[in-house]
Amino acid sequence: METPGQVEPPRAMGRLGPMFAAIWLAFLLDPVRAAWTDLPAAHAWLGLVATLVFAATYLALWIAVRTDRARLVQVPPLRTRLVWMAALSGLAAVMVAALGQVGTASVVYLAVTVVMLFPVAVFVPVVAALAVAVLVTGVALPGWEHSPWLAFSIIAASLAVFGVRSMMNRNLELIRAHETNAELAAEQVRNRLARDLHDILGHSLTVITIKAELAGRLFDADPERARAELTDLERLSRDALADVRRAVEGYRDLTLPGEIARARTALAAAQIDAALPNSTDEVPSEARELFAWAVREAVTNVVRHSGARHCEVRLSPHAVEVRDDGRGVPAGATHGSGLTGLQERATALGATLVTRSLDPGWSVAVVLR
Repeated sequence: METPGQVEPPRAMGRLGPMFAAIWLAFLLDPVRAAWTDLPAAHAWLGLVATLVFAATYLALWIAVRTDRARLVQVPPLRTRLVWMAALSGLAAVMVAALGQVGTASVVYLAVTVVMLFPVAVFVPVVAALAVAVLVTGVALPGWEHSPWLAFSIIAASLAVFGVRSMMNRNLELIRAHETNAELAAEQVRNRLARDLHDILGHSLTVITIKAELAGRLFDADPERARAELTDLERLSRDALADVRRAVEGYRDLTLPGEIARARTALAAAQIDAALPNSTDEVPSEARELFAWAVREAVTNVVRHSGARHCEVRLSPHAVEVRDDGRGVPAGATHGSGLTGLQERATALGATLVTRSLDPGWSVAVVLR
């Protein structure tokens, strides 16, 4: 299972990856063949064992680096890198001492290891030094042959691994950027949910508390009024609970307090002064969703098209009105799809959509019949 901060590689690549790395160990067959030919000499046994351990160590390093990349770790700690280099360098030295020039095949793997583990400023001079050393020893040491192809192999393998490393680093950066964006998006959702819940519950709970205290005081003095307060208290509680459920369900349904809160944010972002109601408690339950749609559509039009500097939302038990001081709607213009949809919703619930020009500005209202 994929967890944050870890990218799960494809399963096929996970199984075959070490096999692909092991293929490149074929270049160590020459040292193995040379050691096998000289058996049972002690130096041959030493060279054979050193070559096999070198191959196993290099493969283990490759798997460790690959695992770190899957965990979004570009390079292991410096101490770990130095241990890897010391182990491979020591084994390579034993191979050369025991087997002679044929053991220098390990130098290609040393160069690749330096490229995998260290930055450009480190591996460039090291790779160059290894290539030069191979050329010099091929000429200077008795019995050794000039080996330009080995030097070329060192440079070519290092460039190839550097290209792969650069590509993998870019992929890691993209993955980190994706994870960062996902975290920011989740944080925005949490902040928005917290803000909407605050707007939904803050005033409602205050009113509920006040009405509960009032009903308690009127219980003996005025039972009928106390009963009315308790009825209203039950309605307010149900409305607040419904609004919270819709908000937590992911904003699939509109809530009137939530739309008032979003209108405040949208108008502030558009630098439009807003006058918004502090409470939606007086709106009956059956009209809340319709009024929420009215606020959403009207405020959206104010932000997008009006050029207004001031916007006001007026709420009553029977109507909601959004008015602004912008340019209004040109003569002869028709309603957009948003207001057409709002009119259909209003008609279905027995309400009326009323639009009118102001001086200056425009008004959109939904009135219950």
